[in-house]
Amino acid sequence: MPIYEYKCTECGHVLEVIQKISDSPLKKCPACNQMSLVKQVTAASFKLQGTGWYETDFKNKKKPEPKSSSSNNTKKDKTASKKSSNKEK
Repeated sequence: MPIYEYKCTECGHVLEVIQKISDSPLKKCPACNQMSLVKQVTAASFKLQGTGWYETDFKNKKKPEPKSSSSNNTKKDKTASKKSSNKEK
């Protein structure tokens, strides 16, 4: 079922309602009890329920570790130790 957004022209109250397409639009504002609700034009929205694409495709995937970071660390360590030994002399 689609989620519709309504806005009251009297008090400015905004609400979202899950309705069937065949349901008639709401007219009475729950905040001020005026017959001034207007259906808003908004981006389509949807709700994912149950097991689905996240559970099966993305949840348990581990990010690959970059190979260059470990080799860079050892090179930096060797360079740092050479510099410190040169300073001691």
